[in-house]
Amino acid sequence: MDNKKKNTVSKPVTNDIKATKNEESALDFAFGPMNYILLGVGIILLGLGYILLSGGGSDDPNVFNTEMFNSRRMVVAPLMIVIGLVVEICAIMFRPKNKE
Repeated sequence: MDNKKKNTVSKPVTNDIKATKNEESALDFAFGPMNYILLGVGIILLGLGYILLSGGGSDDPNVFNTEMFNSRRMVVAPLMIVIGLVVEICAIMFRPKNKE
């Protein structure tokens, strides 16, 4: 009693070289091995930056500790975080050259 038509599209079976190349290019991944290496390096740099940023507090709330304002926490750690973010952006945007 239900006479609804299903929208199905069937691909014709062809043995063309162009068709196989199109099918192969459809199976390519968005990221290559170099992208994943850069992503890993960026994550390591970000983690290292956040580790360098930690610490410097005081156990006693009545004692002020100037260690939290040293150059490691004020300069080096933020630079590592920014460099890590730049590497992550480059890893996402990196596109290898075609071999063809």
